[in-house]
Amino acid sequence: VRLVESGGGLVQPGGSLRLSCVASGDTLSNYCLGWFRQIPGKEREGVAVIDCDGNTKYAGSVKGRFTISQDTAQNTLYLQMNSMEPEDTAMYYCAAGSGANRYPLPERLTGYGMNDWGKGTMVTISS
Repeated sequence: VRLVESGGGLVQPGGSLRLSCVASGDTLSNYCLGWFRQIPGKEREGVAVIDCDGNTKYAGSVKGRFTISQDTAQNTLYLQMNSMEPEDTAMYYCAAGSGANRYPLPERLTGYGMNDWGKGTMVTISS
C-alpha cells in the first residue's frame, strides 16, 4: 500500500495539528496502522498504532495529547495532536503492516511488522 502524509507545519507550544495519511493501492482496514517520528540523529520512535479491530496503543510521551484514528471511507489515517510541546518536533511518518499478522500492539509500536512507509511530513513546535 502506498502512503502519503500531509498536515505538518509550524505551530506554537500548546497548539494543535492534525496529520493525515492517504492510502492507495489497498484498503487500510486490512492493515495495522501507525504513526512514527524521528529527529535527525536520533532513533525512530513509535507514536501511536491502531489495529484492524480499532484497538490503540500510544507512546507514554503523547498519551492523553495525541489521538490516532482512521476513516475507512476516505482510506485515510489521522493523528490529532493537541497540547503540543517543543519535544514533539520531528519528521512524522505513517506506516502499515498486514493485519493478517496479529502482532501485539506494543510490538507494532516499535515498528515491527510495519512494512509500508510514507515519506513523512515535518512538524515543528516553536514560539
